[in-house]
Amino acid sequence: MITHRPYGSGHPYADTQDQRLPVTPLDGQPVELRVRAAGSVRAVTCQWRVDGRDAAELTLARAGSGAEAAEPGQVDGGHLAAAQARAARAASGSWSVTTPPLHTGHRYSYRFVATNDAGARRTSRWFDVTAANWHDHGGKLTTRGADRIVADSVRWLADGDGVLRGRFAMELAPGAHVVGFGERFDSVDQRGRSLDAVVFEQYKSQGAHGRTYLPMPFAIVVDGGRSWGFHVATSRRTWYDVGDTLTVEAEAEGDEVNVTFYEGSPAQILDAFLDDVGRPAELPGWVFRLWASGNEWNTQARVMAEMDAHREHDIPVGALVIEAWSDESTFTAFRGAQYEPGEEPHTLAHYTFPADGPWPDPKGMVDELHERDIKVLLWQIPLQKMRPHPTHQAAVDARQLLERGYGVREADGRPYRNRGWWFPLALMPDLSSPEVRDWWTAKRRYLVEEVGIDGFKTDGGEHAWGHDLRYADGRDGAAGNGLFPVHYARAFGDLLRACGKAPVTFSRAGFAGSQPHGAFWAGDEDSTWEAFRSSIRAGITASACGIVYWGWDLAGFSGPVPDAELYLRAAGTSAFMPIMQYHSEFNHHRTPPRDRTPWNIAEQTGDERVIPLFRSFAELRERLVPYLTGEAAKAVRGGAPLMRGLFFDHPGDEAIWAHPLQYKLGDALLVVPVTEPGADQVEAYLPEGEWVDVWTGRPHRGGRVLALAAPLDRPPVLCLAERWPDLAAVFST
Repeated sequence: MITHRPYGSGHPYADTQDQRLPVTPLDGQPVELRVRAAGSVRAVTCQWRVDGRDAAELTLARAGSGAEAAEPGQVDGGHLAAAQARAARAASGSWSVTTPPLHTGHRYSYRFVATNDAGARRTSRWFDVTAANWHDHGGKLTTRGADRIVADSVRWLADGDGVLRGRFAMELAPGAHVVGFGERFDSVDQRGRSLDAVVFEQYKSQGAHGRTYLPMPFAIVVDGGRSWGFHVATSRRTWYDVGDTLTVEAEAEGDEVNVTFYEGSPAQILDAFLDDVGRPAELPGWVFRLWASGNEWNTQARVMAEMDAHREHDIPVGALVIEAWSDESTFTAFRGAQYEPGEEPHTLAHYTFPADGPWPDPKGMVDELHERDIKVLLWQIPLQKMRPHPTHQAAVDARQLLERGYGVREADGRPYRNRGWWFPLALMPDLSSPEVRDWWTAKRRYLVEEVGIDGFKTDGGEHAWGHDLRYADGRDGAAGNGLFPVHYARAFGDLLRACGKAPVTFSRAGFAGSQPHGAFWAGDEDSTWEAFRSSIRAGITASACGIVYWGWDLAGFSGPVPDAELYLRAAGTSAFMPIMQYHSEFNHHRTPPRDRTPWNIAEQTGDERVIPLFRSFAELRERLVPYLTGEAAKAVRGGAPLMRGLFFDHPGDEAIWAHPLQYKLGDALLVVPVTEPGADQVEAYLPEGEWVDVWTGRPHRGGRVLALAAPLDRPPVLCLAERWPDLAAVFST
């Protein structure tokens, strides 16, 4: 009849209609207590106690309705729109009351009594809360490396149950720049900004919200050639205010916060950080070829038709990501396959594929694609769907997960049900457990060993909400939620290795410790120029934290197809990124189609330049593969990142910060993206050194700003003169 969750749903950025606000009040602050109640409830009261003694009876007022974890204005288009709309309509009756102020040194208890239209009463359990205060003692701050903590800046937030957070500050020189904190869409230099580090699925417009799928509590401070870095060594949530000083708040581990400091060049700082959290694994050269994908490619005939179109248009493709392949229930069986459910993992022999079905011969399809020199990845999600009620093999998988205790758990031992709006109420396998990882991936092993799949798109990973969840490795939700995507990619990488394949996973979510686990992409975005710019920032900042293999859905994957100019500018820039791939969102097969294939863009826009120019970029990409493979190997061994901001190679050059979207691709190439429509030239800054325009062979002296011609077919790129003899042939046509 009534529901109250003191911490709400666990959504890190939105309040719910059944929670306590604030969750942890400060000394002298009242709290708002919210409950949800059935429509038949006509009155709700709150019994309020102080130190075990009855103090007041508070009457709640009906507060209207609201949507759990659905922020105003966040309902959007695309394949997730229906889920968001359901969340926005999911409000039930909400009641609230504001308490008297709370004070430290006292313990407060409260419970609710609801009365329905028939006069029946229902009483909730008791809830406790104490007021917190900031102190200069109570916790322990441990540092490693050169201690840069400002004296007397360390403070501890504690309530009646112990230390909750630590806070400290570090001095920043007036001209210092701060880069890192994981993949960031809003800015390369975070100076002057406030942000946090928590894994979150922000569906589109990440740059506008300052949120990210891939945060890290790590940053590099670049100060006129003198650089240092820090890592708050925690998987819990952290907050940063990057002003005149850099102030950090961190959820405490017990009563401790640990910080590591690094000194040296940006590359040396990153190298030392990777020694602590894990080094990237070198992936095979085929990952640098063009990747192709479309969420509506949901049959074997459609997949092969698109690959045939690549061949017909003479556009080389190296990897195919098939998203809509599975039954969307188990994510282990091809849609339309006939088989008997079983307790043990299936092999290919267990399946029959009807000739008139959507996937009549998956192995034959993969074999043919391999003959065409195309690798194949399949889409995954780390959840066991429970809506609609599972049947057939999905019912077996769900029962095993529950009976064996293989799922992430609530604090009271109940299985956790996904609280987000994508796959709501799904069970989540506890991939912190090696046993569960083996069980989960064993069901997919035949896809690699027998069908011949080369990798997995490990989508999702942001589904763990709640500070008090329980993981098999002993962590609670506050410490374990951010590590879930790390375990997820690791599980599939281990499966691929065990089957003799390279560990090629393609993830969007992660945390510190994700670096060793495959490739990453920037997540969901519309086809806009602003999304283009924010995605470049994401690539530069992710790489600054040790992500070597990174890409984005070139020109965006959602909404109306991009115009030809945006598409070709994005393709030309993506040819000079670690991963070059196009992808499109599910749009219910409405016409005109929204595929981001070059032939569909050409048809939709009527621009005859699209196919030949895209072909030229894909062919150039093929010629770049040896260079990219060699440069990635250097990055993996401890060098500067493959895609890197100019501060890695020129940390003492203040002029580079006026051109934050420029980046190096390996040691030799300087990329100057064109991110505004209608441009026929672009202002570029050439750092110190001698450079060569890769299209004309014209030499340029560095250390100055100049205007570069920027025709659609020749994205502005320069090469270090000393490397030009080795690379000139790549750019000759």
